[in-house]
Amino acid sequence: MSPDPVTLMVARRVARGRYRDFTAWLEEGRELASDFAGYLGSGVLAPPPGDDEYQIIFRFRDEKTLAAWEHSASRRAWLARGEGLFEAPQEHRATGLDGWFQDATGRTPPRWKQAIAIWLAFFPVSLMFQWLFGGLLAGLPLVPRVLVGTLALTPVMVFLFIPLSMRLLGPWLRGETSVLARLGRRLHHHGA
Repeated sequence: MSPDPVTLMVARRVARGRYRDFTAWLEEGRELASDFAGYLGSGVLAPPPGDDEYQIIFRFRDEKTLAAWEHSASRRAWLARGEGLFEAPQEHRATGLDGWFQDATGRTPPRWKQAIAIWLAFFPVSLMFQWLFGGLLAGLPLVPRVLVGTLALTPVMVFLFIPLSMRLLGPWLRGETSVLARLGRRLHHHGA
């Protein structure tokens, strides 16, 4: 059995006035990581409006390949070049599929919530892909048609839509009660 992939998630707040330098530095780090054995991909989630904390995600084949990159001289040099571009980084690592769902304490939501979150990300992307390209691929036999679809959609899902789904559904995945639900309970309680 092969080891589970490992995800390293790093949160970094951009130092005031350093946005352009910070984003160039981030791209340099992603290119650097891609040269290492076991690298599976990386992504950057921009902060919502009014925030300055970026989420950077690196995925490697296993702990050993991640450790080789983490402890490399080239990564240390890259981190040194980033001095002054960000404030107080926070790092969190996770293994396997749970890596997308773990919170800072290492807890994961129930599998049924994970399945719903992935489906909510996958359905609209699959629908859009079929709407745009389904006609073009219709003449292909089943295996090549599915191969093209999965090759096109997997990176989009892994680096964009699943992280977006996790961010948007975060409070629900963590079991937090929404502001609207709390307000509704208060109104119901006071009206009774």
